Amino acid sequence: MPWLVLLGVLLLSVFGLGSTEAALAQPSGKTYRIGLLLPALSQAPPAPTVRAFLLSLEKLGYVEGQNLAIERRYSEERPDRFPALAAELIQAKVDLIVAVSTPAALAAKQATQTIPVVMIYVGDPVGTGLVASLGRPGGNLTGVSDMATELSGKRLELLREATTRLSRVGVLWNSADPGMLLRAKEIQRAAQVLGVTVEPWGVQHPGEFDTVFAAMGAKPPDALFVVAEILTVTYRRRVLDFAASRRLPAMYEYGLFAREGGLMAYGPDLVGSFRRGAEYVDRVLRGTRPADLPVEQPSQVELVVNLKTAKALGKAIGPSLLIRADEVIQ
Repeated sequence: MPWLVLLGVLLLSVFGLGSTEAALAQPSGKTYRIGLLLPALSQAPPAPTVRAFLLSLEKLGYVEGQNLAIERRYSEERPDRFPALAAELIQAKVDLIVAVSTPAALAAKQATQTIPVVMIYVGDPVGTGLVASLGRPGGNLTGVSDMATELSGKRLELLREATTRLSRVGVLWNSADPGMLLRAKEIQRAAQVLGVTVEPWGVQHPGEFDTVFAAMGAKPPDALFVVAEILTVTYRRRVLDFAASRRLPAMYEYGLFAREGGLMAYGPDLVGSFRRGAEYVDRVLRGTRPADLPVEQPSQVELVVNLKTAKALGKAIGPSLLIRADEVIQ
């Protein structure tokens, strides 16, 4: 009967389409070898960001020990080690390098022009010369930028709004990171527009925190602006404790600072950026050239205000600021 033939054709079409989509949803049968170039300590537990990255890879079909082999290299908080570590990953014949932080990405770019590099948590990929442009990276690098440079002015405005007066602001930053240098310059530019004096305090390794805090504490500024990168994020507890001990209102660049006791934070979802990085890895391993993948900047930023900290500092956060907050910690 003709209708049975038609039904059979329809069923074959439906099931055939489903099989094709299922096949496209899974990586090929080969085992991929990727290199992780990380600034963290090798003996430290994986950060929530790295765990989110690996979990996202699993959801995309890449399971370590099955179809994924991972070569991990840690700088042990010494950026000068990245070039040698990048060379090791090339010698390990990885299919792709994931470079976390601007120094890691710069080392990967210098080490290879052929192996694809997905960068995560980089400050200004154009300004630092990592890519030709965000829309058309042009080389073997692509990935996710944290967009922090562009947000510096807004962060300073919010900090001024949250304080009764703001004439001097101390800026804590990693002066050894090229991406942070551009960010510090943007903070200075925004401060000039707002009539605020910036006092930069650079730290390049953990041993310098105590020296900087002692010097800053001798003549405390009106507020603190913490430029977040691997060093200040890793040692954020020390930064938060210093701000609390000196009763300094402070602006941070990621919500985790405010959730752990900082006054306020304005910036992208850091964990979300690492999840997006996993999607870039997937697309590159499937054959998309990095040069054809625009560098992504977070489309959403969050304002997190810690009212408990504000009360401890004796600061009254106005309703106009609270109503704009995405998260208020009581």
